[in-house]
Amino acid sequence: MQKQFLETGKITGTHGLKGEVRVQPWADSPEFLSEFDELYLDKGAKKIEITASRVHKHMLIMKIKGVDCVEDAEKLRNKVLYMNRDDVELEDGAYFIQDLLGLDVIDGDSGETLGLLDDVSETGANDVYHVKIPDGRVVLIPVIPDVVKDIDLEKGEIRIFKMKGLFDE
Repeated sequence: MQKQFLETGKITGTHGLKGEVRVQPWADSPEFLSEFDELYLDKGAKKIEITASRVHKHMLIMKIKGVDCVEDAEKLRNKVLYMNRDDVELEDGAYFIQDLLGLDVIDGDSGETLGLLDDVSETGANDVYHVKIPDGRVVLIPVIPDVVKDIDLEKGEIRIFKMKGLFDE
């Protein structure tokens, strides 16, 4: 089941004296997160209005409606921000990482289940899937067309072509 509200960043501190907060974005880019007028706290239970947002050194500086002094902003430190998935239209072939976690990773040739997708690292060149295999080890899979064949959220699986050496004992 897909989560309606997705973690998208964390308030790491205050900025200035007028209630602005510094946000560490958990998105492909800080610019993506800066486009939202509404975000959420408390796993989606509390809506907040973003009145201004700008990128500053790979972070975001945000002004939240009703947070007008450094003391109010300080109360939000370490709070996780959430977005409503309905507020975003993804391009074809794009996925929320949180929807991929836990999917079965299947050998595209044999149909054998290789493991579960446990984590995703963003390297800049391409993402890397962390696949937890039955013996407890984690195998790193580059997310490139030669390896990742298909992602099917409805079936709950990712089909890959095994690169030589990745799964060898």
